Amino acid sequence: MLRLSKKSDYALIAMKHLATRPDGRSSSSTREISESYDIPLELLAKVLQRLVRARLLVSVQGTRGGYRLGRSAVTISVADVIQAVDGPVTVTACSTDDHTCDQYTKCSIRDPLWKIKNRILDALNTVSVAEMSAEVDAPMPPAPTVSRMMFVPPIGE
Repeated sequence: MLRLSKKSDYALIAMKHLATRPDGRSSSSTREISESYDIPLELLAKVLQRLVRARLLVSVQGTRGGYRLGRSAVTISVADVIQAVDGPVTVTACSTDDHTCDQYTKCSIRDPLWKIKNRILDALNTVSVAEMSAEVDAPMPPAPTVSRMMFVPPIGE
């Protein structure tokens, strides 16, 4: 099962938050983002620093400091964010660089799985932070209601 880490979740939440700032260039503090989304402050601070190292965010010093996007949200893909926080996207333990697996030379699924990984990366690269930010958060659908039906046997039974 493919699943994003909590760090990637938090990074994407923070990036969307910053992309939706009114003027697009103002900064938000770690505390502001943390409190807005109930994200642990210390973990969010580490995630934001990784995004700064990847140049996806810029750290702004001063009393109105914090973080802002390092470039336009249109040019930052979901894949950029995930890889900045979690490293390269993988679907198997082996990779094109790691030949230490005992099954490497005999593996019959390695190449097909690499193709799947590349398709996943292609999909993640096609969605920008701007696109994520433009989507209206859909409300949760209402819980299904259980209707109470009576069983009425057919006539003649």
